[in-house]
Amino acid sequence: MKKYRALFRIRFLNALQYRAAAVAGMATQFAWGFMEIFAFAAFYRTNQAAFPMTFPQTVSYIWMQQAFLALFMMWFWENDIADAVVSGGVAYEMVRPLDLYSRWFCQIAANRLARALLRCAPILVVAFLVPEPYRMSLPPNLSQLFLFLLSTALSLGVVVSFSLLMYISLFFMLSPMGVRIIVAVFSDFLAGAIIPLPFFPESLRALVELLPFAAMQNMPLRIYSGHIAGAAAWQGIALQVFWLAALLPAGRLAMRRALKKVIVQGG
Repeated sequence: MKKYRALFRIRFLNALQYRAAAVAGMATQFAWGFMEIFAFAAFYRTNQAAFPMTFPQTVSYIWMQQAFLALFMMWFWENDIADAVVSGGVAYEMVRPLDLYSRWFCQIAANRLARALLRCAPILVVAFLVPEPYRMSLPPNLSQLFLFLLSTALSLGVVVSFSLLMYISLFFMLSPMGVRIIVAVFSDFLAGAIIPLPFFPESLRALVELLPFAAMQNMPLRIYSGHIAGAAAWQGIALQVFWLAALLPAGRLAMRRALKKVIVQGG
């Protein structure tokens, strides 16, 4: 475990160096966050009772989504991993005394966490300072905050595990672009990145909430906003644990099968 902790620390510190990219990303996230909130505000003015979440809950959902975008979004791409598979550079990774799946897991988790930490503080400060009704609220109580932190950690695990399945699939592809686009579009939509899942039609939402995408950003953001609490929150966390427990062995199995058939040409 020491070597993986060291790898995580190295990748985490390395990702913290990209401050200019973080500043540029924050500018985009501020613009996108305000745009989303203003769009929802226009709908809420017609009839607030017609929506499944209150407007303050929706505002908190959007601000937290923007603050921790790097933790949840599937379109964040690890170029090092994709290039290694496509170019054959993965052969160097295979001869190192490290499990390739665990190495990539640590790398992706560290990069996502570092990116999120670089961006979240300024976004949260602004979100708590903007005037009502566009100001983000605190969780209803401390227990809700604890459930949010627990759910966020599990969400990161699910996102990384699912991302690894996408990178492993590149062993069988000629180009990564198709996988990247399809996974990004479907996963972000079904995880509530574009529209929170409570706004989905009831029949579709009942199905989507059972998929692994609902165990990503949907659960921690709805817990923080107060839309899910008590027994429902624990049920959502149990679903996250289930999908994490299912995706980890599935990823390891897929990795073993891919490495058994991989052929690297050149020298």
